[in-house]
Amino acid sequence: MATETTPAPAKTEPVVGEVKGTLEVPVFNQAGQQTGTVQVNPADFGGKINKELLHEVVLMYLANQRAGTHSTLRRGEVAGSTKKLFRQKGTGNARVGTRRTNKRRGGGTAKGPKPRDYEYHLPRQAVRAATRMAILSKLADKEAIVLEDLSLSAPKTKEMAGILKALNLSGTSCLIGTAGLEKAAQETMYKSARYIASVELLPATDFNAYTVLKQKRLVLTRAALDQLRKTKA
Repeated sequence: MATETTPAPAKTEPVVGEVKGTLEVPVFNQAGQQTGTVQVNPADFGGKINKELLHEVVLMYLANQRAGTHSTLRRGEVAGSTKKLFRQKGTGNARVGTRRTNKRRGGGTAKGPKPRDYEYHLPRQAVRAATRMAILSKLADKEAIVLEDLSLSAPKTKEMAGILKALNLSGTSCLIGTAGLEKAAQETMYKSARYIASVELLPATDFNAYTVLKQKRLVLTRAALDQLRKTKA
């Protein structure tokens, strides 16, 4: 007689993953030529990736971007008489209330949304840790590269697009991180990248988990990588 066997439970991916070994990140120049690699110790970015924490932090950033201006009219706010349409009994019809009821066309909305503030904040230390985890995930998944340097003499969208094309990043969403630039130089870089679709350029100090994860690729200058390494959670 055959016996029934209990199926093995499905393997679930661990929420917290430890990144082991040294990570090698390719280094390129502005012409798109690889000049070497740089080794990154996962411990510099916490060494672990907590997917649950990343999820919570991304939800926080998305919630804080909501305007919360949605509004519907309740039955007490729509135009119309509050008089009962006809008497309760004796007509043979179903009982009804006023024209403002949500049962009728043009009536008020039952329990509809009203303006509210969706903003909330997680502990600062958790948010900083999530930013480091997001960067580590890009490095571990080989979705990050390092640039020797990034500089333009004047705001030129065409030149920035040419650099991205040389790096095989045309048409790919990417976040470009800089560091150590003067205010004028940072503004030049920003103006050169702002009209390129799905490309965002930020100082490394302005990174957060959401901005890092929403772009497919991460491009860091050497100065930005060094600065991020020194940043503690």
